[in-house]
Amino acid sequence: MDEQGLLHETGGAGLGLLQISDNLPLHSVGFERLERLARRAAGARIELQIGARRLVPERIEKYIEIARLIGAKLICMRIDDEDYHPPPSAVIDLLLDSIKLLDGLTLAVENTDRLTASKLRAIIETVGSERIGVCLDTANSLGAGEGLEVVAATLAPVTVNLHIKDFGIERAHERMGFTVQGRPAGDGLLDLVWLLKQIEKFRRCQTAVLELWTPAAPTLEESIAREADWAATSVRYLKPFFTLPGALLC
Repeated sequence: MDEQGLLHETGGAGLGLLQISDNLPLHSVGFERLERLARRAAGARIELQIGARRLVPERIEKYIEIARLIGAKLICMRIDDEDYHPPPSAVIDLLLDSIKLLDGLTLAVENTDRLTASKLRAIIETVGSERIGVCLDTANSLGAGEGLEVVAATLAPVTVNLHIKDFGIERAHERMGFTVQGRPAGDGLLDLVWLLKQIEKFRRCQTAVLELWTPAAPTLEESIAREADWAATSVRYLKPFFTLPGALLC
């Protein structure tokens, strides 16, 4: 699905925000496609947000350029890439250098499985800019050995964007270990009511985005059908929680 397909699905679900993240890298999309996306989103009254991985100067600058072109106000960035894992000190320097470029924009750094929540918060607080905060993903930090209570308690004060990702944890069939898999929103372990209360206290987070870890089915057609079903089920569950439109994430 390309960006036009995502926009169509967002409007069809009755939502008002689409975040296109690193699964569809917009830096590889041409100028005309970006302009067409911006025009259609504006006509449909759908707000756009963008995201990428690999926190390096040229990537930050490129996505700031894209954000201004298509009217996005938030950029969600994953620090790492497959061959790139900078230390916290380098991340701090990169973010400090980006502040002067962010006039009118917000940069949200997503928690992942490499840095603990406390290390990420220390980075954000050292940078000390209202333009830079955290995109709190509800499942990513499981890979760092941290549950959501620890992650939310640590990151809620600096959270500017929320990725709602429900999940289940089951014992492996041989009873030695656990398997973590995605679930439709409302069908897993995520206590959304509790989470929203933690985040609302600080009044920095303005948007919530649905993200799904949908396991692949035996065939492509079955996988697509499962993704569509999970998206519809999740949107129905989430809508009552929000007075403003929610979001779909690429």
